[in-house]
Amino acid sequence: MKWVLPAAILGSSLGFIDGTVVNVALPAIRADLGTSLATLQWVVNGYMLTLASLILLGGAAGDRFGRRRVFLVGLASFVAASVACGLAPGPVWLIGARLVQGIAAALLTPSSLAIISAAYTGEARAGAIGTWAAAAAITTALGPPLGGWLVDAIGWRAIFFINVPIGVLAWVFGSKLPADQRATSDEPLDLRGGLLAVVALGALSYGLVALGEGKQAMAAIALAMSLPATAWFIRTQTHAGAPMMPLELFRNRTFTGANVLTVVLYAALSAALFLLPLMLVEVQRYSAAAAGASFLPMSIIMGAGSRWSGRLVPRIGVRSQLVLGQAIAGAAYVILAISVHRSSYWTGFLPGLVVLAAGMTLCVPPLTTTVFDSSPDERSGTASGINNAAARAGGLLAIAAIGLAFGSSDLGHASRHTLIEAYRSVMFAAAALAAFGATTAALTIGHKSGGTPDPRTQ
Repeated sequence: MKWVLPAAILGSSLGFIDGTVVNVALPAIRADLGTSLATLQWVVNGYMLTLASLILLGGAAGDRFGRRRVFLVGLASFVAASVACGLAPGPVWLIGARLVQGIAAALLTPSSLAIISAAYTGEARAGAIGTWAAAAAITTALGPPLGGWLVDAIGWRAIFFINVPIGVLAWVFGSKLPADQRATSDEPLDLRGGLLAVVALGALSYGLVALGEGKQAMAAIALAMSLPATAWFIRTQTHAGAPMMPLELFRNRTFTGANVLTVVLYAALSAALFLLPLMLVEVQRYSAAAAGASFLPMSIIMGAGSRWSGRLVPRIGVRSQLVLGQAIAGAAYVILAISVHRSSYWTGFLPGLVVLAAGMTLCVPPLTTTVFDSSPDERSGTASGINNAAARAGGLLAIAAIGLAFGSSDLGHASRHTLIEAYRSVMFAAAALAAFGATTAALTIGHKSGGTPDPRTQ
């Protein structure tokens, strides 16, 4: 039991760090490899595409073959793919390695959280998830300052090589975990569903990127292809013997609402975190280290507050806390949008980041706990995969659509005014998503928590 949290936290931290540290390195990658805005989008989205598409399969694999085994396979694969990213001679290699890295993370991420869910129950589970969420918040927020320092001190390739020692330590702890019991089902994994998920999300995200580039014909073809692929995916999940996304889980209104909220929450956050470092480096002329360090207040607030946030749920109810958290996050995006012309970090960026950290701190622990409490224990890995897929898909599509805010301008030739206006548009869009998320929480999430979903959600 004592190795559960260290192994799960270190393993999942690889994905969380990688999800944010790359953003700070994007200007350096663009300068070194001579890439366009669309290429930078795919450096981020290549990872998110395979992660979002296959994390459902990864969760099912953990339930089927043992969470410890799948965790260790994902861990080793992630470290190997990280080394490949660091050695990339050009953008095509880098994007390809990022795709492989996302596949590895799809095995690693749901298994790490499912290991915690299987090891703890009741209030102990809520406390353990709160500890995991606090560590996740710290590593996610520490990604930018760590990445910025590495980019300035060593170069952008170092942000991938840092995964090696973390991965080795996680492997040491993970190898000490007892092997868990495999599921009794002999049904094969839903590989066809996984492939269709990649095709559907890939076509949709490519269409959005092409639309942002002004390639109307290519965008129309890709977006049109995504529709039958999505319909076929849903059909396979209805008829497959062992679907990676069991649709019966969505009969629970709380589970459905929690995942819709997850999509919009992480769509807004991912878009903001993609543009913020670019804004600081390209417009405000921060160094990579300074741009990364600007996120430290978020790290401190989210790290200190996440466990407290989990304990707040019994007092005010999960629904009220999620509505409040989304409302605060929405206000933060508005603050960031209207203060963009202030060159001082203390008045132009810090207030919005502080408020955003408060909103996210209120949202993440109860949202994660709600997903587990509204699904059967034997489906914990699958439920974790679905919720993680919702988070990554939201971020994937939001970043794919960012080019729309630039019109047809490429980042390499965009004026200061164009970048500022694009930043404002994205922040206002994020605020609108937060408002939608608050409404979703109010209408779908049961008030009670701790394994007792509201009967109306059944």
